[in-house]
Amino acid sequence: MINEMVLIVAVTAGLGLLVAVAGLGAMWLLRERSIGVMLAVVAVVTVVATLGGVVAITLKMIIEGTPRDIVLSVVAVGGLVGLGVASVLARRVVAASRRLVGAVQAVPASGEFTPPRGLPAELGTIAESLDQAYLRLRLAGERERALESARRELVAWVSHDLRTPLAGMRAMAEALEDGVVSDSGTVLRYHRQIRLEVDRLSGMVDDLFELSRIHAGALRLSRARIGLGDLVADALAGAEEPARAKGVRLTGEVDPPVIPVQADAAELSRALRNLVVNAIRHTPGDGTVVVRASIGDGTALLSVADGCGGIPVDDLPRVFDVAFRGETARTPGADGAGAGLGLAIARGIVEAHEGTIGVVNSGPGCRFEIGLPLSD
Repeated sequence: MINEMVLIVAVTAGLGLLVAVAGLGAMWLLRERSIGVMLAVVAVVTVVATLGGVVAITLKMIIEGTPRDIVLSVVAVGGLVGLGVASVLARRVVAASRRLVGAVQAVPASGEFTPPRGLPAELGTIAESLDQAYLRLRLAGERERALESARRELVAWVSHDLRTPLAGMRAMAEALEDGVVSDSGTVLRYHRQIRLEVDRLSGMVDDLFELSRIHAGALRLSRARIGLGDLVADALAGAEEPARAKGVRLTGEVDPPVIPVQADAAELSRALRNLVVNAIRHTPGDGTVVVRASIGDGTALLSVADGCGGIPVDDLPRVFDVAFRGETARTPGADGAGAGLGLAIARGIVEAHEGTIGVVNSGPGCRFEIGLPLSD
């Protein structure tokens, strides 16, 4: 009995191995064909291996007559059933894959992908991944279009703001060169005005360079543990002269006295100073600009409140866009400076610190808020 079992196992294993090798060879030759063909090969290999083993054992055991016919008939029917089921499954898989391919080919230029329903689990996972990929592509396209629009707006804005002072400087230089202006008072005034315009253009170039570093990801931060109270004091001291010239009052509040953060003191001070200067520019004379540092929900907060009269609700999401100037209430004044670069630079610096920046209408004006992670 044991010898017969060993013989049965050896025969069936040998035949199964030969059929398996043949099946693998067939699948390698058909590796670029349809999945349905692959499934058919698997079904045929299974049926042939089973049928060959049963036939061999039946003949070896010398089963004759009706018992042998019954065994062979059962095996044949089982093989036909297996091939039929494999054929149906292959057709379903091929049909589902073609539906998925059709959905991909039907994606419009807008990138709206509609995953087909009723797909097998694996194809359903692929369809979901394609949906997410198309969504990321759409968002990337929208960001690219927004950046391109901002770039064009920036170029137009900078060209305009460069042309005006350069034309004035050229006219004054020609007047001095041709001797049209000779009295000392006018000459001194022309020299002073030319120097003022040069300083203004130099500041604009510095802002453009800083903005290009931010957009290129080349802004390198030298982080150190600093207190926001020191930043508030530096911002107020740096903005004291323009505030006095316009008659705007500056006040600072720090609560609690020491709020530690890990930040680049120079860059973060520049961001806060941009917000304060912007607030002074748009606050009428006798108005007040309040700079405050506090802690909220485990975050260090810096806020700058002005008296600009508020920002239109539709413009609030665009305030930090490059070269955005908004409505008449926030257009540049006689100083010729605008909020387009300063606020965009402030946002880039804050985001480089893993912080957040935003603006809301509050009281007689608006309030710019910076949130930074607290230092451990």
